[in-house]
Amino acid sequence: NNVLAFPGVFRGALDSCTRIITDEHKLAAAKALAALLKKPTRVKIIVPALDKRAMRAVSSVFKKRK
Repeated sequence: NNVLAFPGVFRGALDSCTRIITDEHKLAAAKALAALLKKPTRVKIIVPALDKRAMRAVSSVFKKRK
């Protein structure tokens, strides 16, 4: 979801001076978002759009991959 991923992707890329966003970054970002839901259900399978943890989780992916 663009609302969830893009803010963290751009923040992480800017903070880490990453010039190329790879498929590895994208997959790690998706996994970071998925990890925010401890007990997903059929109804609750995605983090709410305004969840403040989402940007931090996604941007941290870039720090780990540098």
